[in-house]
Amino acid sequence: MSLTQSDYPFASAGDLFRVPYAEIAHLARSSAQKMGWKSAAEDVLRTELVLIDVQNTFCLPGFELFVGGRSGTAAVEDNQRLQEFIIRNIASISGISATLDTHSAFQIFHPAFFINQNGEHPTAYSDLQVDDLLNGTWKFNPSIAPQFGISSEYGQARVVHYAQTLAKKGKFALTIWPYHAMLGGVGHALVPAIEQAIFFHSIARYSPADLMIKGRAEFTENYSALSPEVLFDVDDQPLGYPDDSIFQKLLRCDRMIITGQAKSHCVAWTVSDLLTRIKASDPSLAKKVYLLEDCTSPVVVPGVVDHTENSDKAFEEFYSAGIKPLRASDSMD
Repeated sequence: MSLTQSDYPFASAGDLFRVPYAEIAHLARSSAQKMGWKSAAEDVLRTELVLIDVQNTFCLPGFELFVGGRSGTAAVEDNQRLQEFIIRNIASISGISATLDTHSAFQIFHPAFFINQNGEHPTAYSDLQVDDLLNGTWKFNPSIAPQFGISSEYGQARVVHYAQTLAKKGKFALTIWPYHAMLGGVGHALVPAIEQAIFFHSIARYSPADLMIKGRAEFTENYSALSPEVLFDVDDQPLGYPDDSIFQKLLRCDRMIITGQAKSHCVAWTVSDLLTRIKASDPSLAKKVYLLEDCTSPVVVPGVVDHTENSDKAFEEFYSAGIKPLRASDSMD
């Protein structure tokens, strides 16, 4: 049995509000008794829902990196469907993991990290190419070197090496993003409608959510929840560290459903890294992975960049490797 609109306070996925925890907790326990939901620990078929960066910064209009897609409202529509998917499938979802992109002012993808000869910072959505860094068009900001305990020359060597490594690996160029997902800011938080659904699930199934921090390293982007874009600097010093927890969750569950924002970046690179890990371990594990494809959208900045086709191509490659598509309206039985 599943809840109806009259049983659960479905919220607008585009609104910012305080989740009424006490009320939701009471509703969750009464609903569990009414519906006969058991503790997730008793599930015979274990399903893990993995949500990638379903945060205000990406998902609410007016926030820093709202994923509007081609429609202009994509992330809101995605999360409306995602909210309904979670509530409708409470009895089938054993656990929910949610990654949280987590940043500070001075990171390699934020404007203040670089400076030109006029003392200006690069604009948001610009790509810094290797030549831009080699010829001095853009330099590592020497004013922030002391906070990292390095010289400005070493900082410059690091960013050049970083851009070169991205190019060699065929990854996105070094993109400067608006300041976003700032730790301590409201943009960092989960979208309230989804936070509420996750909290409801936690109490109803006695299954605490696993909130996974990613993106704290200063000298590397961290689109994927499994690994930074670049692991080592020019002197083979670590820039960040891999995180195997999602793969370990896959080993322990019977099926894993992945969705979130953005399809073209953090979702695609997470799935790509997970698939690489699967192929190195046991290719048949790919059959346990499902992509909730109508709850995720690509980065589209009108007149600047449109990653729709690239993300669609990536998903087709995932499906060719054995991962399965899933839609929010599909049955979980």
